Amino acid sequence: MIQAPRGTFDILPESAARRKLLEEHADRILGAAGYRRIETPTFEATELFARGVGEATDIVQKEMYTFDDGGGRSLTLRPEVTAPVCRAYLEHGMRKLPQPVKLWYLSSCFRAEAPQRGRYRQFWQFGAEAIGSDAPETDAELIVLLADLLEAAGVKRTRLRLSSLGTPATRAEYREELRAFLRAREEQLAEDVRARIDLNPMRAFDSGDRGTQAVMRDAPKLLDRLDPEDSEHFARVRSLLDDAGLRYELDPTLVRGLDYYTRTVFEFTSDELGAQSGVGGGGRYDGLIELLDGPPTPASGWAAGVERILLATSELPTPPELVDLYVAVGDRQGSRTAFELAVEARRAGLQAQLELAGRSLKGQLRHADRIGARYVAIVGENGSARLKNMESGDEHDTGLADVIPEILRSGREL
Repeated sequence: MIQAPRGTFDILPESAARRKLLEEHADRILGAAGYRRIETPTFEATELFARGVGEATDIVQKEMYTFDDGGGRSLTLRPEVTAPVCRAYLEHGMRKLPQPVKLWYLSSCFRAEAPQRGRYRQFWQFGAEAIGSDAPETDAELIVLLADLLEAAGVKRTRLRLSSLGTPATRAEYREELRAFLRAREEQLAEDVRARIDLNPMRAFDSGDRGTQAVMRDAPKLLDRLDPEDSEHFARVRSLLDDAGLRYELDPTLVRGLDYYTRTVFEFTSDELGAQSGVGGGGRYDGLIELLDGPPTPASGWAAGVERILLATSELPTPPELVDLYVAVGDRQGSRTAFELAVEARRAGLQAQLELAGRSLKGQLRHADRIGARYVAIVGENGSARLKNMESGDEHDTGLADVIPEILRSGREL
């Protein structure tokens, strides 16, 4: 039997209902703060991610699904969405709009990773981006919005880790210092860490190797090397989070997996998830638009994994499916009339389902009760109908033309 590819999954109706509720929370919380929905293509030019995400990242080196489009052009299934949103910002002239441009998305992403709980090869992300503002208030607003979304979703046992990477110039100086530190202790490091000392030494902080972790406990910290302007920006972000009553932990070892981050970086984790504890994170990326041949443009944003949120949340109270009317067929001669009644009921704004399985009348009534229908209209030959209130048990004969008005008068707000 053919099955879904490894690392992917089907979204069945029950799961779709929970995801829809998450989407409604995101739309409400982010929309109230002025963020508008955007969606970008599933695949983009490979160069977008090589330049935007970074040649030295694991994503670009190991995890992208890249293919030739048949015309000699290299395309890649998007592994993340920030770079595509920035490409859209430039392509559609959004820099001419009042700044910052606030956008949010709910998109699928693709990475060729080893599948495990909370990590898939196709996954979905919520994301929010504020492009065109360097204010620390932008960073703080985005962090609070993600915290509000996680709380609304019922994510349990969350922690917020916070740090700053400074500006590219500060980070370049720090990288040289860190490279020298790592080279002096190279024999104690894991093989993969040694291999990327030159390319991306800061990823040594992410290593799961115990020997590397022991070395990194004594490594110099970028947070101690910030210049005065970066320190002031970070202090303001922290102050704003304090004002919002949002607790956080300073983590000077926090490193995001993408090269474009500058200044503020953060990550929300949940102890419900075990090893793959991150549920969402992001930070400031003031240089990304410029890397994509745009003008210098400050920006900040985050992404949160839908699957990880659902794994870390208490059971989302999805409302039961509402069925106002179930149209039952009393005899074969009434089937066409029943079809017409169901169509008219939906056009009148009712949630109406039609008998389609050829059940007996007794079986139809059982099914109507099973799906929680408020009313059942039993349609017979010559346009006759019998309307039953499933809550009270009352039933009476009525004309077909009176079925819909009676249900509408019964009190449900449309």
